[in-house]
Amino acid sequence: MAPYEPEKDTSESADLRAGRRKAARYAVPIAVAGVAAVTIGLVPALATSGDPDLPKVTAQELIEKIAASDTQQLSGNVKISTDLGLPSFGGMAGGFGGGGGADRDEDGGSEGSAADPKNKLMELASGTHTLRVAADGPDKQKVSVLGDASEYSLIHNGDDVWAYDSASNEAYHAKDEGASPEKGEKHGKDVPKGLEGKLPATPKEFAEQALKAVDDTTSVKVDGTAQVAGRDAYRLVIEPKQAGSTVGRITVAVDEKTGTPLKFTLTPASGGAAVVDAGFTKVDFGKPSASTFDFTPPKGTKVTEADEHGEQGRGFKDKGGKKFEEGDLNEPKVIGEGWSSIAELKLPGGQGLPTAGSGDVPQDAQKLLDSLGDQVDGKFGSGTVFSTRLINALVTDDGTVYVGAVTKDALVKAADEAH
Repeated sequence: MAPYEPEKDTSESADLRAGRRKAARYAVPIAVAGVAAVTIGLVPALATSGDPDLPKVTAQELIEKIAASDTQQLSGNVKISTDLGLPSFGGMAGGFGGGGGADRDEDGGSEGSAADPKNKLMELASGTHTLRVAADGPDKQKVSVLGDASEYSLIHNGDDVWAYDSASNEAYHAKDEGASPEKGEKHGKDVPKGLEGKLPATPKEFAEQALKAVDDTTSVKVDGTAQVAGRDAYRLVIEPKQAGSTVGRITVAVDEKTGTPLKFTLTPASGGAAVVDAGFTKVDFGKPSASTFDFTPPKGTKVTEADEHGEQGRGFKDKGGKKFEEGDLNEPKVIGEGWSSIAELKLPGGQGLPTAGSGDVPQDAQKLLDSLGDQVDGKFGSGTVFSTRLINALVTDDGTVYVGAVTKDALVKAADEAH
C-alpha cells in the first residue's frame, strides 16, 4: 500500500504543534502509566501481519486521534527490547546497581531493597523482556516483568505502591500521598509519588514523548497500515529534518478504533536493528478484574518501607574526599534546538574523569574506561566521548559534560563553540 502523505498547507506546522500539545494534555495513564514507567526496553521485532485497508487519514488527523483516545482500562502482554550498543559487564553488573540485589554499605550491611524499582533499571536497560500489564484508570495499574523462574511486579492500587521480587522474596512499599502541597496536584492522577519522570515503558508513553518533539524540525507522515496484536493500526512516522541527530526515524502503530499506540519503534540514523522496539503481543481493552491489583506480601517476605531509605542518595567523592550527591549537579544549559539539541553541565568539583596516572583509579579500571570511550581534542582542550547507538556524551578534562542524541562530531563542535 502506498504511503499516506499529510495534507500540505501553510497551517500544517501549527496544526501539528497544536495536536502535539493536545496529545500531552489529554494523556491518560494506560498500561501502568507511571508504575510501568520504571521499566524500559522493548519488543524484538514484534510480528505484524497483513496490510489492512483502512480509511485514509492525514498525519494531523492521526495525532488528533491519539490525543482524543481515552483508554484507561486494558490488560495484555508487552515485549520490550533495547539495543543501545552498550558493552556487557557480566558479573560486574551488580557493582553498578544492576545485579538485582540490595546495595551494600561501607560496613558490608544491606542498604535498600532488592525490590526497589531503581534496582531494576540497569537490568531492563538492555536485552529483551516480557511484561504483563493491566490498568483500570489512574489509581490502579500493574506491571509484571516475567523471568524464566521468577517474577517482578509493581502494583499501584489507590494510596499504595507495592513492588515484589519473587527471586529474593523482598517487597518494597511506598505511599501515594495524593495532593502535592507545592502544586496542589494529585500524584495519582498521572503517576504515583516518587515515580515521576521515570523512563517510559508502554507504546503510548513512548509515543507521547516523541510527539512532544514535533515542531518545524520534524517530518511527520502516515505511512500505510499494519496489524499489531491482532488489531488494525495506522503507521505514524516521525523523522528529524536536522543533520547531526542519531535518531533515524520513529514509527508508532496507532490502533484504528481506539487511537491507542500499540507499538513504538525507534531506529538509529546509523541503521541496523531498532534501538527501542516496544509493542503489545496481546491486548484486551476490557476492565481487568479488581483482584488483579490486590497484593499482600507472602509469609516470610522482607518488607522495606520507602521512607526508611528514600532520602539516601547515591553520591561519589572527589579527589579531596568530599562526597557529592545527585542534587549537587547543576542545571544543564541547552545548546541548539530540536533533535540536535545538546545539554551542557558541569561535574562537581570542576574536574574531569579520574585517571590512573593521578592515583585515583586502579590501572585495570583505567583500561576499562579507556576501552569504553574515544579520546578527542579541540579548542576546548581534550576529553573523552562515550558512545551508544543513540545517546553520546563528551566529558572534557575540565569537568564539562556535553550530552545528546547527536553524533560525536556534533558534540566536539558544540564544545569548541562554547570556548
